[in-house]
Amino acid sequence: MRSVVSRDAELGLAASVEAVEYRELSGAAYAVKGAADRLAAALALVILAVPMLVIAVAVKLSSPGPIIVRQVRVGRFGRPFNFYKFRSMREDAELIRNELEEHNEHDSPTIFKIKRDPRITRFGGFMRRTSLDELPNLFNVLRGEMSLVGPRPPLPREVAYYQPRHLQRLAAKPGITGVWQVRGRSEIGFEEMIDLGLEYIERWSLWLDLTILVRTPFVVVNGRGAW
Repeated sequence: MRSVVSRDAELGLAASVEAVEYRELSGAAYAVKGAADRLAAALALVILAVPMLVIAVAVKLSSPGPIIVRQVRVGRFGRPFNFYKFRSMREDAELIRNELEEHNEHDSPTIFKIKRDPRITRFGGFMRRTSLDELPNLFNVLRGEMSLVGPRPPLPREVAYYQPRHLQRLAAKPGITGVWQVRGRSEIGFEEMIDLGLEYIERWSLWLDLTILVRTPFVVVNGRGAW
């Protein structure tokens, strides 16, 4: 069974990564990206208010537990933030995680994924395949903690395994979607995910963000890597 980093170690390391010298993403274009993110998130929350209410009721009726779960994730420059999503797992999911560690189907202990995770509820599986569980991420975008497009937001226990090169992916705000999502999601290994995040930061432009946003709905419909 793989070792699990303690919560104190996770949070301590997540705080320490602020000392890393990151590649700077700034300028007028990046300011436009931030403003556009918040405007788009606000409009999306208004348009999706009724569908999100329907999803909330379905989550509540599907199994005991909260409608929205809050997780600590590591954001830009290593700053932790509260990450919101619709609950797709049983209420005791974290309690039984250690029992499932040996079944992790990823190539690195930094990411924990199981194709047929017994903790996922039936409705939760549907939400994950369609990415509906991520709609509350729009609140994170509105708060300025996330972007519509960016690298996947890691958990502190994942960052605890990062090497200096890996930490450079924290130079950008994490995104609801990104290169990782449109290239295969959970089917992508850890090092490839890091490479894609670094490639995104190196090549970043408003046009690249727009391209990823246009491709995302087709990837969601296809369902590739959504587990």
